[in-house]
Amino acid sequence: MGVKKEQPKKTEKAKMETAKIEKVPEEKLLKVKLVRSLIGRPQKQREVVSGLGLRKVNSEVIRKDCPEIWGMVKKIQHLVSVEVVDKK
Repeated sequence: MGVKKEQPKKTEKAKMETAKIEKVPEEKLLKVKLVRSLIGRPQKQREVVSGLGLRKVNSEVIRKDCPEIWGMVKKIQHLVSVEVVDKK
């Protein structure tokens, strides 16, 4: 037989603190545009461009602002232009 432990009840103050934490700040977005051709570029760079969702020159995609996307952009910074956009 196990002894059932009672969970402490949340006070009003604790409930308010958790409600404050749950608020998410405005999310920033990145607009990435392919401005240079992929002709003659290494396969790794082509894979990064397709991983971002870019297809042809002047195609644009909007991605969330996170370290993973910035890492991809940094690998091909000579091929793309990046603009930070606030989510509306």
